[in-house]
Amino acid sequence: MATRMKLKTPGDYLLRRDVCSYGYFLLAPNHWDPRSGVFSRVCTLGDGPALVEVAQEKAGGELAVKVGRALLKEEKKELTVQLTRMLRLDEDASTLREFHASDPRFAGIGRGRLFRSPTLFEDVIKTVTSCNVTWPNTVNMNRRICEVLGDAVEVKGGKRHGFPSATKLARTRPATLRARCRVGYRDARIVELAKLFTLPKSRGGIDVGWMEDPATPDEPLYEALIDLPGIGPYAAANILQLLGRYHRLPCDTESVRHGKAVLGMTGSSAQIMKKIHEHFAPMGRHAFRSYWFELWEFYEKKHGPSWTWERDSTGKMFTAAELNKK
Repeated sequence: MATRMKLKTPGDYLLRRDVCSYGYFLLAPNHWDPRSGVFSRVCTLGDGPALVEVAQEKAGGELAVKVGRALLKEEKKELTVQLTRMLRLDEDASTLREFHASDPRFAGIGRGRLFRSPTLFEDVIKTVTSCNVTWPNTVNMNRRICEVLGDAVEVKGGKRHGFPSATKLARTRPATLRARCRVGYRDARIVELAKLFTLPKSRGGIDVGWMEDPATPDEPLYEALIDLPGIGPYAAANILQLLGRYHRLPCDTESVRHGKAVLGMTGSSAQIMKKIHEHFAPMGRHAFRSYWFELWEFYEKKHGPSWTWERDSTGKMFTAAELNKK
């Protein structure tokens, strides 16, 4: 028997815009259906995996959540926490108004929320799979990680897989990740990270509560992220924005391209990255939002609004390196 739930949203919430706001919405197990306007994925809950579908009838309206099986009371609470985090339903409207005041370009279309994963662990692994690699390879890595190691649910026409838990990845041999999930040199690092997420703080494990706590100072958090295996400055800055810390920019080759093509900057890659940081510095704690949505607009000018993208076609080409071939 299916379970149906309703989730309240902030008055300005628009599912299609706020789900399709960051590249992770294109990574398995996430799936956005541009025809129906339904977001779905397999979520891992206390009594096992469940296919979850989320829809919205009107902007600012409640989210209609359909789950493919009956949920226990505690699972409903667990799912609410996961969806709230993933869709940023608890992001304060006053914070977005502050962002729009600092960068009015995005006030009219209401952009400000950035999609993320239901858990910090998944965000960290997705970040690791997006470093030093082309976007199509990131898409494929995450698909294979889910298909090979994620819990599955039966659906019409086959199966849908969830993202593996930290416990499952911690018990996976690096050679299996490399051979079957094609993660390359990331194999051992992914396993190391998974093990840290399974250990208590007293044994050197990751203190997720401390990292998720808005009261945790930015710099100690950044330093803690840098200390994690496989996490460099770019990855740490990206995880910071996934934690709602938008002051630091995760600059990469896309940033350099953007600086040259859109902002008219010249110089070496290092010089352009420095100029980009200076360019967005006036946005303060909203610097990444301003940078990202400017970048996102470039992608959408090439292939239309992101909520019209198909994950397995346009979704594999959304980075500028691919779009520039058009």
